[in-house]
Amino acid sequence: MRLEVEITGKTYRSAAGETHEVLAPLKFALQSGEIGVLIGPSGCGKSTMLRIILGLDRDFAGHVARPPKARIGMVFQEPRLLPWRSVEQNVRLAAPDASDAKLAELFRILELDAHRSHYPGELSLGLARRVALARAFAVEPDLLVLDEPLASLDDALARRLRDEIATLVASRSVMTLLVTHSLDDAIRLGDRLFFLSPRPARIVQEVPISIPRAERSEAELAGIRVGLASPPLESK
Repeated sequence: MRLEVEITGKTYRSAAGETHEVLAPLKFALQSGEIGVLIGPSGCGKSTMLRIILGLDRDFAGHVARPPKARIGMVFQEPRLLPWRSVEQNVRLAAPDASDAKLAELFRILELDAHRSHYPGELSLGLARRVALARAFAVEPDLLVLDEPLASLDDALARRLRDEIATLVASRSVMTLLVTHSLDDAIRLGDRLFFLSPRPARIVQEVPISIPRAERSEAELAGIRVGLASPPLESK
């Protein structure tokens, strides 16, 4: 399976009639089992790009080729859980055909066993993010999109959730597109990093990481950081 993205331009017209360019020409592709990471400054157009990739915004120049009948799992910046449904009900609504064994394994990995009957209002932000991840993985996606899933979490909790994401992604061959502001998350999770310019966004640097995720030592991660060119990072 393969995701191909080629956007030659995206503009919108303001209420005052002015035309604003959101995305400049950009092109990339992802293979099954690969994690691509989009890194760029706030407001550069990352969310617009995700809407285009997901098929929610068709008003752009270019094309996006998703695998035919691909199942898509999406984790938004906010968990977006139904407050009147329990944790398990929120997950089952997205994946009604998921087996009990499949859900049990997801809840185990994400440490949600004790919270299956709880409601979103009873959960911390970290737990709510875990439920959103469980919901996305329960559909057994071919394409997984993660829009800053670790934002607003303290460092320790973000590290734990990042490790859980890595475990889940490794459990099945899924194309994953991660949006993050964290270089540390990017180099620990990503196979290819796409650094974006300020609006209109374009890819200013693509960095492949050949070391398998499970084999990246702290020394190797430090070397990756040093090897990154400075201009894209300074643009953040």
